[in-house]
Amino acid sequence: MKISILGGAGLMGAGIVRDLVSDRAIVDIASIRICDTSRERMESLAADLGDPRLELFDLDVTDPARLAEAIEGADLCINCVPTLLGFQMTIFEAALTAKVAYMDLGGLGTFTVKQIAEHDRFKAAGVTAVVGVGADPGMSNVICRAVADELDTIEKINLYWAAELTGDENPILMPPYSVSTVLAEYAHPSTQFFDGKHIECAPMTGREVIDLPQPWGRCEFMYSPHSEQLTVPLADGIRDKGIREFTWKLHLPHREHEAWVGLVKAGFGDFNDPVEVGGVSVKPLDVLNAVIQRNIARNPHRIPQQESSEIHFAIGRGMKDGKPVEVRYEVIVTPDEMYAPYVDAGTSMSASIAAQLVLKNPKRPGVWAPEEYFTAADFFPELEKRKFKVSRSVKAL
Repeated sequence: MKISILGGAGLMGAGIVRDLVSDRAIVDIASIRICDTSRERMESLAADLGDPRLELFDLDVTDPARLAEAIEGADLCINCVPTLLGFQMTIFEAALTAKVAYMDLGGLGTFTVKQIAEHDRFKAAGVTAVVGVGADPGMSNVICRAVADELDTIEKINLYWAAELTGDENPILMPPYSVSTVLAEYAHPSTQFFDGKHIECAPMTGREVIDLPQPWGRCEFMYSPHSEQLTVPLADGIRDKGIREFTWKLHLPHREHEAWVGLVKAGFGDFNDPVEVGGVSVKPLDVLNAVIQRNIARNPHRIPQQESSEIHFAIGRGMKDGKPVEVRYEVIVTPDEMYAPYVDAGTSMSASIAAQLVLKNPKRPGVWAPEEYFTAADFFPELEKRKFKVSRSVKAL
């Protein structure tokens, strides 16, 4: 099998590469083409891993010929180029033209509806595409599938993700992932599913407090723009069970949450809308990114050792064997030395699992969301192999 990873030396792409070359692989991988704009990052990753199957390719997504060359001959193209850079549909279409199976990490559902709308074109061309695959979205969609499969009829499914840090408080703001993604989660409206239809909700609404075990404790969740709520309630085996409500809510570590709220209040939510400073037009996102990275580089001695724990859980209510029940599935990721080289093991390992399942099993042409392409029976054992803790509970109502 040959895999091309676009943005393959970035934070998530590099994590996928690490997992693909590990002893956890379930497919025979002949080569991994790491495509990135940074030769320095690619060479550093290749040197660190020392795997002869790695090929380095200087990526320019604005050059159609160069983009086609990056994808050409692969059995699967994994798109890890940050969605909010605006190239997702370009890469998606390039994979269709090349007749190469495609997968991406979603990016807040920005292009999900447009991509799903191309299902018939991909199916007719015999090309498979699975969109929004990582942790949230991706693994989270599969959790929802597991919940739905246990219910005969569905009233609602509510999906949550929470992260918490343990250790001394960090005086330096360390983004958990792309700054643009975090700002969008806090500043942009989201689409949720109520009364059997999608509605737009204002940013940072839907506040809900849930008491979780330590290290999370009492967490306040809020609506956030994501792709799960755009696809899960419309999926076969879920829509036809009568679902009326589906929501996705986020909780970031308490102190970091306050920082992001403050930045949005200051106007950084409009991160791509240029401002003029000293006669020069600049994007707030570029300024903020530069300041954050400079602050991190200048203050490594002030950054304490912290460990991150995350919990992904879905709660479904409906009927089973004529009785009302509540079904809950959760996946917990707690600190482990296995995750040390990863920036976000939950996302990159889950994406690697999805990529390998696409390659291992007979492909299904068309454009799919994870809950319609993967089964919990295939996905969960791979999570457990990576020390993710999967649990299930059912209670009568």
